[in-house]
Amino acid sequence: MADFNENEQQNAQAQENAQEQAQNQQNTQGQQQSQGQQNQSAPKGGILDTPDYTAQFTKEDVESNKVMAILAYIGILVLVPIFAAKESKFARFHANQGLVFLIVAVIAGAVSGIFGLIPYVGWIVGSAIGVCTLLLMIFGIVNAAQGRAKELPIIGKFRILK
Repeated sequence: MADFNENEQQNAQAQENAQEQAQNQQNTQGQQQSQGQQNQSAPKGGILDTPDYTAQFTKEDVESNKVMAILAYIGILVLVPIFAAKESKFARFHANQGLVFLIVAVIAGAVSGIFGLIPYVGWIVGSAIGVCTLLLMIFGIVNAAQGRAKELPIIGKFRILK
């Protein structure tokens, strides 16, 4: 009789363990599905997640040409790294980004000026263009100062300098 009771207890314990395992497995699957749904709805990357080419440059090149890279984003001063740091690949990368930025900024300024002739709408469009231009400039300067070679959002794909 004692063996019979022990077998019943072992069977009952085994059933409880099996039920707990099944419940844990269901909970785990539910969590994975909800995480999968969260990952699908969350945007991958983003507008500021641009390619980073920093690994292509030596530390010496980056450290010795940060100032040149920063100058590349300050309007016509883009000419300084273009002519003064021809041998630096890091400065050349930022000079290219700065030159593309300058061209886009000039075009954006012209568009802003044209829209500026229209009261209210022109002021809003001009302000939006100005803010976007300022943000691109800040993004480039911060990356250059930190020694990173990241493309500017949207316009950074274009290559003018070799």
